Amino acid sequence: MDQAVWAIWYDLQDQTQSEYTDWLHKEYLPILQSRPGFTWAAHYQSQGGGADMEKVRNTFPKSHGMEGLGKGTQFLMLVGATEPWVLLDPSVIHEERAITGKVKEMLNMRQNTRSCIFSVFARVNGPEMNKRPLGTTPAPAIQMGSFRINELENEYDVGAWYAQQRLPAMAKMPGCIGARVMLSIAGWAKYSVLYEFTSLETRLKYFEKPLESLMLDEQEWSGKIVRSTMHTPGSPTIARRIWPAVPVEDE
Repeated sequence: MDQAVWAIWYDLQDQTQSEYTDWLHKEYLPILQSRPGFTWAAHYQSQGGGADMEKVRNTFPKSHGMEGLGKGTQFLMLVGATEPWVLLDPSVIHEERAITGKVKEMLNMRQNTRSCIFSVFARVNGPEMNKRPLGTTPAPAIQMGSFRINELENEYDVGAWYAQQRLPAMAKMPGCIGARVMLSIAGWAKYSVLYEFTSLETRLKYFEKPLESLMLDEQEWSGKIVRSTMHTPGSPTIARRIWPAVPVEDE
């Protein structure tokens, strides 16, 4: 079981993208996921989402306290672990900072980097759960938001909304592999939610258009919730998996 996720958002320059991703996929990520307690590693490239998602982003309240925070949005590296402490003893953040030589040179190609370590506290499986065995690499298509709540009182409402409305909806949504709600133990965001789909097309058809669009209505519970969430740059990230490669039959 993967109860912890290490997430790194970042950008790459066009002239270094090919060299970096080739190294990351062939060398760095395979080494990471072979470590004791590490269950999987994955690399995603942001796709932006549909028209309704851009409207939803425009409803978010202004985020505060982000001075010095990396604003990367193009790529998302995810690493799963059995428990949060696996990512802290030794600390993956401290290890990356201490790296030297060729690996350091490659990691320095990342720009606007932002990291978080999350602990999973709730999850559901969707109708397509057989496409991703429990505890293995996340889906070919994901949506991952990371945020804080603007007022303390709103935190109780957000938790109730996920438990009573959002997660039950994901458990029966066509094209959904699963969803997990996470709390941050290190990083700017306090919350993160990782939704997994069989494809970006099924996400748009069954999730964004009928469900996320409800957030545009202030009278809907979803609409009230979204207006209390202060998101990180580019959040939620809507992305396709570029490593491990997605089998042709799953595309």
